[in-house]
Amino acid sequence: MVVHDQAETLERNLPHFLTVAGKAHGEIIIVDDASTDGTPDILKRFQGENEHLYTTFLPKSVRNKSHLRLALSIGAKAALASRIILADITRPPLVDEWLTGFSNGEVTVVYSQLKQGQPQVTHQLFDNIEEAKPYVLKAECNGGLGHRGRFMRFRRGLYDAIAVNKDTCFDTIKLFDHHYNALKRFRMCLGVFTKNMFA
Repeated sequence: MVVHDQAETLERNLPHFLTVAGKAHGEIIIVDDASTDGTPDILKRFQGENEHLYTTFLPKSVRNKSHLRLALSIGAKAALASRIILADITRPPLVDEWLTGFSNGEVTVVYSQLKQGQPQVTHQLFDNIEEAKPYVLKAECNGGLGHRGRFMRFRRGLYDAIAVNKDTCFDTIKLFDHHYNALKRFRMCLGVFTKNMFA
């Protein structure tokens, strides 16, 4: 995960990720993208209390076209596992089933939402990153703004996290944080919505 000035969100949501990681015997890697609030202190405190958490940072002085892609690449390089989940701190796992199915398929995306007060989780499997490319591009263009919203989240491709093999992780990261005009974004949204309607 990459965070930037998200101290309150970390306090609220990181424990959920740590619980799931502990049960799965996995690790959580968080890259702090030059936060100016209390984020570094909170990460330091959590890291001291949790063996499953590893943190690093991207200095403010680093100049790069996309801080998000660079920060994700740093986190992916630090990962020890062969399977990597790219997650969003604002979308915590609601239930343990969040992880179920992440080991299936070359690329797996997870959607979670509350229905009548109960958490529900859906996984969507892809055979390769090319098949998943329209979904990732649509959701991650313009710095991940596609993650926001609640209405018909699966139909719209508003996933919470994506799991990929480490050898294809960097190809996936290249799909993050692109900037498109409104017409191209609309076409991507329409394509994803149409495919998910018949999935």
